[in-house]
Amino acid sequence: MKKIINSPETLVTEMLKGLTLGYPQYVKQVPDSNVIARSNKKVGKVALVSGGGSGHEPSHAGFVGEGMLDAAVCGPVFTSPTPDEVFKAIQAVKTDAGVLLIIKNYTGDVLNFEMAMEMAEAEGIKVAKVVVNDDVAVLNSTYTVGRRGIAGTVLVHKIAGAAAEAGLSLDAVQKVAEKVIANVRTMGMALNACTVPAAGKPGFVLADDEVEIGLGIHGEPGVVKEKIKKADDLVAELLDKIFADMPVKGGDEVALLVNGLGGTPLMELLVANAKANAIITGKGAKIHHTNIGNFMTSIEMAGFSLSVLKLDAETKKFYDAKANTIAYKL
Repeated sequence: MKKIINSPETLVTEMLKGLTLGYPQYVKQVPDSNVIARSNKKVGKVALVSGGGSGHEPSHAGFVGEGMLDAAVCGPVFTSPTPDEVFKAIQAVKTDAGVLLIIKNYTGDVLNFEMAMEMAEAEGIKVAKVVVNDDVAVLNSTYTVGRRGIAGTVLVHKIAGAAAEAGLSLDAVQKVAEKVIANVRTMGMALNACTVPAAGKPGFVLADDEVEIGLGIHGEPGVVKEKIKKADDLVAELLDKIFADMPVKGGDEVALLVNGLGGTPLMELLVANAKANAIITGKGAKIHHTNIGNFMTSIEMAGFSLSVLKLDAETKKFYDAKANTIAYKL
């Protein structure tokens, strides 16, 4: 294993120190925690809290800031943060307007965030939740009951964050977030596995001419191994799966997220985007906006995912609203 770290045990602590020292204009660390919060807390609005295991950077701490999250809880690598840590995040950013938890659909995350929610409610804090399940690869997995939450979560952060920044009520922000979840789908593929520092070896093995289709973001294998294809064929395969679950037709307006998994050159993501654009517009749909880059990674995994979000007037307005965070600006 070759990694630029000091030790697996201190990795997350040192990462968060580097983050806050590098970007103090955006974020600060809540004392005695692995919680990253907005440097300048905005009072009087619904606060958004998300998070999960580390190893997905810039998710989720990179999306803390104006127009997106108010706090991110950073668990150990690929391991859910504890309820106590999530509760610290809620306490740090709570307002009279309430707190919305945005949870990716992994069993540990759901259980721990819900337990923190109960702790907050016991203290009189108004809290609601949404669970993101955008992955169309598998219905159930080792980590989930139902679909997994992956890169589409970033689009939930963006649109729900804008709704909160605009002053909508907790109930209204929750409804906007649920609308995004209902209209976003993601599918990914990998050229290789990642290596969790504490494990010291890749999570699965691929031959030189193989790719993994439908992988998760925790180093778990996908749904099928197959021979590597041209980029255009891989993009078509991923979009076919997305459109089988959520058809896109003429007149639809969508946002597209071309997400790198940590080890994919921008050159290759741009090639994937060119084909994705051709396929989507070939259906008569309009691409309102595209984001290309690393948003929800899997340490150093090479590969990419595609997320397609169908927009309506409301979600489009919030998608276009200002965001100013470390990893997302609009």
